[in-house]
Amino acid sequence: MTLRSRQAFTLVELLVVIAIIGVLVGLLLPAVQAAREAARRMSCSNNLKQIGLAIHNYESSTTRLPASWSHPGNASGDGWSSQARLLPYLEQMALADEIDFAAGYGVAQINTSTGLQRLASFRVPTYLCPSEVNDNVRNDSSGAPEHYPLNYGYNAGPFFVFNPANGTTGEGVFAANRYLGFNSCTDGLSQTLAFAEVKAYTPYFRDVAAGNSQSIPTSTAEICALGGSFKSTTGHTEWVDGRVHQTGVTSTFGPNTEVLCVQGGTTYDVDWTNMREGRSTTDTTYAAVTSRSYHPGGVNVVLMDGSVQFKAETIDLVTWRALSTRAGGEVVREN
Repeated sequence: MTLRSRQAFTLVELLVVIAIIGVLVGLLLPAVQAAREAARRMSCSNNLKQIGLAIHNYESSTTRLPASWSHPGNASGDGWSSQARLLPYLEQMALADEIDFAAGYGVAQINTSTGLQRLASFRVPTYLCPSEVNDNVRNDSSGAPEHYPLNYGYNAGPFFVFNPANGTTGEGVFAANRYLGFNSCTDGLSQTLAFAEVKAYTPYFRDVAAGNSQSIPTSTAEICALGGSFKSTTGHTEWVDGRVHQTGVTSTFGPNTEVLCVQGGTTYDVDWTNMREGRSTTDTTYAAVTSRSYHPGGVNVVLMDGSVQFKAETIDLVTWRALSTRAGGEVVREN
């Protein structure tokens, strides 16, 4: 009787095949990840495009731009954000209809199938980048939904934001308790930042009240030295709150600059505000609130003309700050 030889892989052959597959996966995985990130970055750009269009529609309807922070005139001090005022132009009428700008955002609630829920805790998709790793509701101490974060901050200028004693505001396009217009952008709409990316749940220092005549910092170490009351996770977690550390951005430092400060033995990449808007009638708000993203190499921004651009983190700081002034008279160079 003739015996047939069995056709099968030897152990060596099997190991070779596994090794080849491993090499192929190693080669393909970065390409797949890069493609996914490119898609997320494109979606992020589309969000900013919608925000830019909403700004133009708001201005066309009201002949002015929304204030960055508008004090409701009551004791709460819960000043609404420009993002809240743009809701009707972002197909968010259900939320917009529930807002009473004469009252603070802290009392705004929506009746849902499970009961009353804070308006501030609702997710606004257009305000969130798909690359954000902390796209989660922020709960209060009892575990109830309290706030929802965001990834796009209004341009508050380079450093000085608001002086409550005399009402003067910074050089950005969106100002506290003040409604500017397109005619305020004498540098040109195409040469002026509107919104830029920020990361949610940013650590920050606040309310140090270090003085009313501060110079713009020249190093990140100066922020650590200034310090203040430290919050490890709550920056840019409140899309309703118009204060700069929650819904704004400044050009004190360039995109994705790490402002590394040690607190309690842990190093954090922080933002800083001298005094939160509405918390003092005398202390000026200065702020170093850095534009950050999860995109390699830079951040997405929308300019006042509605165009969306990717600004490299290597952009010249002078140019970056010039983009954040509405009437600085600077000549803006390309990236």
